[in-house]
Amino acid sequence: MPGENLSRDEARERAALLSVDGYEVSLDLRSAVGDQAGDGPRTFRSVTTIRFRCNEPGATSFADLIAPSVTALSLNGRDLDPGEVFDGSRIALEDLAADNELVVDAQCAYSRTGEGMHRFVDPEDGEVYLYTQYEPADSRRVFANFEQPDLKAPFRFEVRAPEGWTVWSNGAGSESDGVWRFAETKPISTYITCMVAGPYHYVTDSYERVFEDGTRLEIPLGALCRKGLAPHFDSDDVFLVTKQGLDFFHEHFDYPYPFGKYDQAFVPEYNLGAMENPGLVTFREEFIFRGKVTQASYEGRANVILHEMAHMWFGDLVTMVWWDDLWLKESFADFMGTFANVGATRFTDAWITFANRRKAWAYRADQLPSTHPITADIRDLQDAKLNFDGITYAKGASVLKQLVAYVGQDAFLEGARRYFKRHAYGNTRLGDLLSVLEETSGRDMGVWARSWLQTAGVNSLTPQVLLNAEGRIDELAVLQEAAESHPELRPHRVAVGLYRRTPEGALERYARAEVDVDGPRTVVAELAGAEAPELVLVNDDDLTYCKTRFNAGSLETLKAGLGDLTDPLARALCWSALWNMTRDALLPARDFVELVTRFAGRESDIGVLQMLHAWADAAVTHYAAPDWRPHGAALLAECAGRELLERAEPGSEHQLAWARFFARTAEGAGGFDLLQGLLDGTTTVPGLKVDQELRWVFLEPLVVHGFADEKALEAELARDDTASGKRHQVRCLAARPSAAVKAQGWAQVVESDALSNALAEATIAGWGQPTQRELLAPYAEKYFAVIERIWQDRSIQIAMNVVSGLFPSLQDSRATLDAADAWLAAHEDAAPALRRLVLEGRDDLARALRGQECDAQAVNPVNHA
Repeated sequence: MPGENLSRDEARERAALLSVDGYEVSLDLRSAVGDQAGDGPRTFRSVTTIRFRCNEPGATSFADLIAPSVTALSLNGRDLDPGEVFDGSRIALEDLAADNELVVDAQCAYSRTGEGMHRFVDPEDGEVYLYTQYEPADSRRVFANFEQPDLKAPFRFEVRAPEGWTVWSNGAGSESDGVWRFAETKPISTYITCMVAGPYHYVTDSYERVFEDGTRLEIPLGALCRKGLAPHFDSDDVFLVTKQGLDFFHEHFDYPYPFGKYDQAFVPEYNLGAMENPGLVTFREEFIFRGKVTQASYEGRANVILHEMAHMWFGDLVTMVWWDDLWLKESFADFMGTFANVGATRFTDAWITFANRRKAWAYRADQLPSTHPITADIRDLQDAKLNFDGITYAKGASVLKQLVAYVGQDAFLEGARRYFKRHAYGNTRLGDLLSVLEETSGRDMGVWARSWLQTAGVNSLTPQVLLNAEGRIDELAVLQEAAESHPELRPHRVAVGLYRRTPEGALERYARAEVDVDGPRTVVAELAGAEAPELVLVNDDDLTYCKTRFNAGSLETLKAGLGDLTDPLARALCWSALWNMTRDALLPARDFVELVTRFAGRESDIGVLQMLHAWADAAVTHYAAPDWRPHGAALLAECAGRELLERAEPGSEHQLAWARFFARTAEGAGGFDLLQGLLDGTTTVPGLKVDQELRWVFLEPLVVHGFADEKALEAELARDDTASGKRHQVRCLAARPSAAVKAQGWAQVVESDALSNALAEATIAGWGQPTQRELLAPYAEKYFAVIERIWQDRSIQIAMNVVSGLFPSLQDSRATLDAADAWLAAHEDAAPALRRLVLEGRDDLARALRGQECDAQAVNPVNHA
């Protein structure tokens, strides 16, 4: 990635010098179809006219463009020699006038990495589909520009496309004589401009709203996907959630949606979940479900739809100055996605998912050596790319949830309304948000911001219960601790819940008190005199961001009867706390696995159940002592089989979740025979429909363990000769238990860049199987020998995927830890983003080894009494 980076200082200097009046961009995408002309990358013509001002005439600056070649350049009517001013990523601009016009005629490359103008050929019908993805800085791969968020401008796009294609962009478009022309946008940042083109299946609807003053807002709605996915596209549900979200945000934001139409494109080989391009939101097409899925999948899709919609205000209308304040959009959108899901849709329990799934992402990220404050120090674009992480999204959203409790929901939303009106189409920093919140809440936001936004790390809260002679609470205190590396103790608004068994055996809350925890020890005076609890939950109702710990009595209660907790949120919080204890080497992995085998079958919330499956799998794979690992795997397989065959309601989503988990954990002749029987139809499970997606789920473990070969995969691909089927086949091919297969997979990803981003991702996912540790062992040394070259030669997205995906985490030994340390010591000058990824892999490995040591010291399994 030489020469493609941009530093914060460079961006700051350029923003102080320039202001942009507008862009006119003309693309010729007819080259997307047909045979490729000549050697080298397939390219398209991109002609850009930029009108901009310079407040220091005579000064020098630069424009951004990553392209194989530039045909012609002119600045203020003066022709420039591309060979002299274009270096492959920047165009030098000298002797600028007060008012300037730059015209760039370039040949830009189609992408196979999901960055820039991505080109996909559908294996099912040979059709070509295009879409763009830019964040944080890949619009310069499609047209020349000033690639930084605070140089906003209006854009006019026109596109020549192959006959029969439809083209979409941020503004409304129309076609005449083979040219698509789009309405000028409002002033927006370069990274949220967008183009989608091809023979997409397109469905339309509309949204209307009448405001109190009688004005009417009409928003044309559209949804599109590949033609091959059209039979599976439940656009009605997408439109339902979209309309519910638009109602919700208009009611709460008091600022009409500002970008005209609202299209949502579900596109192939997408690196992200979605992207908030105004007027044309892009999503990964996996949100179109080809088979039966659980309600957790529909809830997740709704959350993403609402997350991206919130960005129309937080991020698009008002945008951060630089990526330091990325959280100003992502934390808010992550919070608002769940807030709107609960408040506007059928997914009224979405805060349970947030507590269980999103926070798990945050807790992991906040304990890595790369953790950072929510308002991060982003030195350059590579830093920015890596900061789309659990801190920026999930921790930020958790902290905002606490902020709502701190200042009150009305004050919080009134602050948002003032923020939008005050900074519409502009750029902001942290202080701009804090100032409106101080106005609306009357609170000093500085102390809160310093504690929660400008320091890193997660606190642990533990209850301390002292009983009097009568068996009642004499004193209940909350103890707050912090890691040595990040010793900040923070103010927490928490609810402390007391639980005990009813005569029928249920664990239910009988007392609750809210308290402001501040400092190392806080007494909860309101609970003095209460009857002795069997369980104390110190972050009941999930008001704050912390790791919950238990006193000894509470832990024993959970071990004996976690499934007896009747409140689903309390249960989810306890599961999350127990998983954090497992990762922190405070609870043996075998104890966690035992709890899952005993109580997961009673879990009513499907999202929590699917998370438990993932955690139990990780507990055995990474945190269990190696000599106990086979026994732990057998326990999970036995549990999954029992729940699938005997306990799950036929046809239910719980049955589907257990079927998928059974496939992941299957072992022994009986397990593999059942999977094979379900595939060939000689065996059935009442209520379980084995659709095409489930067939791939069942086939993969047969491949991993040598019970199905390449011919079986060819036959399955023949049944499912689609883009999705091809990805499944590629993943399964890489999962075969053969040294030659592992060598081939390594070569395809490391030594070649022929695979697209999606197929490289599928190869990596299949390659690293936990049951194939010995086959993978030779690649630990090779990994550390090649990663610097990978980082230098590949695009940042592909490099990130390879460096993270191939880290030798399954070679869980001190030797691998030493190898990581040796590489870090020898490469102190390596790119900081590359070092960060290696540090994170190293930390996960060290954590796993500590967990294995804890598990090895366990003497007694969980008491079954």
